[in-house]
Amino acid sequence: MRAVRLRLTRNVVVPAVLTLVALVALAGCTAEQAEPRSEDTSLRGVPTTLRVLAGSELADMAPVLEEAERATGVKVEFTFTGTLDGAQKVAEGKADGAHDAVWFSSTKYLRSLPEARGRLGAEVQVMSSPVVLGLRQSAARELGWADGDVTWGGIAEAAGAGRFTFAMTDPAASNTGFSALVAVATALDGSGRALDTGAIERVAGPVSGLFTGHRITAGSSDWLADAFVKRARGEDAGGPVDGLITYEASLSSLNSGGELPEPLVPLYPSDGVVSADYPLAVLSGADDAARDAHRRLTEYLLRDEVQREIVAKTGRRPAVAGLELPAGARSGLVEIPFPDSQAVVGALLNAYYDELRRPSRTVYVLDVSGSMEGDRMVQLKRALSRLTGSDDSLTGQYCRFRSREEVVLLPFNHAPLAPLEFSVDAGAPGVALERIRGAVEGLVAGGDTAVYDSLEGAYGLLGSSPERFTSVVLMTDGENRRGRTLAEYREFARGKAVPVFPIVFGEASRVEMGEIAEITGGAVWDANSESLERAFCQIRGYQ
Repeated sequence: MRAVRLRLTRNVVVPAVLTLVALVALAGCTAEQAEPRSEDTSLRGVPTTLRVLAGSELADMAPVLEEAERATGVKVEFTFTGTLDGAQKVAEGKADGAHDAVWFSSTKYLRSLPEARGRLGAEVQVMSSPVVLGLRQSAARELGWADGDVTWGGIAEAAGAGRFTFAMTDPAASNTGFSALVAVATALDGSGRALDTGAIERVAGPVSGLFTGHRITAGSSDWLADAFVKRARGEDAGGPVDGLITYEASLSSLNSGGELPEPLVPLYPSDGVVSADYPLAVLSGADDAARDAHRRLTEYLLRDEVQREIVAKTGRRPAVAGLELPAGARSGLVEIPFPDSQAVVGALLNAYYDELRRPSRTVYVLDVSGSMEGDRMVQLKRALSRLTGSDDSLTGQYCRFRSREEVVLLPFNHAPLAPLEFSVDAGAPGVALERIRGAVEGLVAGGDTAVYDSLEGAYGLLGSSPERFTSVVLMTDGENRRGRTLAEYREFARGKAVPVFPIVFGEASRVEMGEIAEITGGAVWDANSESLERAFCQIRGYQ
């Protein structure tokens, strides 16, 4: 649910504000320009730009929307963000005036927020895709699931017994992870009703069993799929995992892409799924021109021939009844009810982080060389303090360090300094958070820069805890000037299953930071184009 940025390569992150024109230009490099479908002008009106706040997965709608502009005169201008960031923007009224409409995988979370609900106008479902578990064909056969018939209870029991492992996005960062969390918790409750806080407590035990098999986490579905494929092909250390919880459409794309050693079998739990229904919702504050553009565009997108094109180009299901489903898609799915209040959503997410998921251990390798003195050190301290709970905003509350988490701060200048280790106790998390905040405030700038000596030192601080997610976050504002070189680090890190998430800041080399991420299977953030706070917060979805 956090902001997702569109990556042009696996480890290079760019700001997520792109116009449809740019997307179409990229698509035109690999495919012939599509011809207009017909000369039907019934929906054509005054040329209008519809400014849409959207999830980055909607980028694949570019070819369809290009034809929509020719047919209706409505040009879609996307600003990509994550569900949680988008929800906060709408709830705080910051979307008003800057955007005319929102288009996420679902507005169910948005509508659970009273402040956001009143800012949403008419919405039209355009397509759908259920969130399911895709399992390697051999693993599905071994488990007796080759026909795709399972229950969430059976899936949780098998994962808890160590019979399979899987990848899933962070529920506060991505809709697929949250949908899966809602689905398994609701199904195991067995009441047939939407979750309430009492139900969350009742099902915590069996749900936590599911997450003992969780091996790859991520802040976006695209990055998760990329990591899953690289593990399956032996291109990343850590070994392959058996399954992937994601959209049905994403599984179809992976199976048809030819990159997997064996196909993924989509499993449709008989006790229900949560589907993304992709409603295009006009904002209540939009002007008449935008409302008319929304009407023309959605009427066009619901035409039978356009729906068929959406199915063919994206693998998602049509929103119009009676049309053919994507190849291999199962009909008659039970749809699990979504929580109807922010209190329940918040309780479920808090339970996930504090009780259900595998805890993490992260080493933060922090540049405190002389170039960090002044405003840069102020920014670093502010960003790290946010992770201790100093930010009570919608996004901030899910960025903070959680119960059972282990945090190591490794400041460095011309050499790595003394590490500062903390464990967030489930019974009294505030004690550790206050200690971390104090340690951050005590950081002092000075000296030269030894990036790779310090980065290598972080590996010795991770320990060997198979029940934990382990990772390294590197923040530097300059180039390496002391000790080991990048080439030496490359040899050292080869084959080690520890993702590193570098943050480009100040004069740090984007090329070198990108190579560190590529070597280790991590991802790189650019804190020069966005804030350092945002970078640290977004990386939390990958830890």
